[in-house]
Amino acid sequence: MQSGRFVGLYRKFCTPGGEEWARYLKRHNVLYQMGDNCVVQTNVEITDPKHVRLGNNVRLTGCTLFGHDGSINMLKKMTGLCLDSVGKIDIRDNVFIGHRAIVMPNVTIGPNAIVAAGSVVTRDVPPNTIVGGVPAKPIGSLDDYIRRCEQRTNALPWRDMLSADDFSPASEELTRKRCAYFFEETNDGKAD
Repeated sequence: MQSGRFVGLYRKFCTPGGEEWARYLKRHNVLYQMGDNCVVQTNVEITDPKHVRLGNNVRLTGCTLFGHDGSINMLKKMTGLCLDSVGKIDIRDNVFIGHRAIVMPNVTIGPNAIVAAGSVVTRDVPPNTIVGGVPAKPIGSLDDYIRRCEQRTNALPWRDMLSADDFSPASEELTRKRCAYFFEETNDGKAD
């Protein structure tokens, strides 16, 4: 395992979670650089890991990070020219990149930013910004989103069961309360 020869078997049979996989990537210097408290799901695709830098508290879930333009090889064969098209991906502190988002080369994201699921990031994402769409464009600020999340969370009937310390799996009681709220009650708190 230390040599990296059995990575595929490790991923298939051990099914590491995102925190464990990020620790593996960091321990084996797979990326150019990785900060602390990162989570990288095993379904994240990174075409050129040595061109990727992750800051602290970065969460990658089912996204693709492209470090090169794949059409260059075809163009080289077609024209006989000496061509290259690679770039860095610099993901700063406190960034979340959603499922099936695509980040293209020569992009810096954040700090303090969210890339919505399914987005295609072709240019830098400013600090404190949420982007979404194809191509990704600013759709809000992180500060506004945090305020909305806090308001929604404080109104939940299971608020007293939550902790800001970490994200732990739901207990049976928490799942029961959520399901009752989602499926057995209407928005005014009365059963259907």
